[in-house]
Amino acid sequence: MARKKDATQLGRREREILDIVFRLGEASVGDVMEQMADPPAYDSVRTMLRLLERKRFVNHRKDGTKYVYRPTQSKSAASKSALSHLMATFFADSVADTMATAFDLKSDDLSEQELAKLQALIDQARKEGR
Repeated sequence: MARKKDATQLGRREREILDIVFRLGEASVGDVMEQMADPPAYDSVRTMLRLLERKRFVNHRKDGTKYVYRPTQSKSAASKSALSHLMATFFADSVADTMATAFDLKSDDLSEQELAKLQALIDQARKEGR
């Protein structure tokens, strides 16, 4: 029986592999291994990709003699799910607390364009009564 998708239940290596597959769009075992800083054995990566498939994070298609894996959901959907979990876990679902921490981490890196985008998002939320 396939388990429900929950990226928080993935191990470090599984998350690393899933990140690579998202970044590349689709990837074979060899492609994943090339992107890993310290890859385990080929069979280990293949096994982890099969586990990710069983957990419904990726699916595969056959390309000649190899399998090519791709994410089962968009990066946008996956990032929203991950951020929602992060907010619930560390920030009591507070958008303000989450953003305050993001500002603490990246305040020196914010461009005028990014600040304007954030202000526009805040203005839009106010306009919509959120």
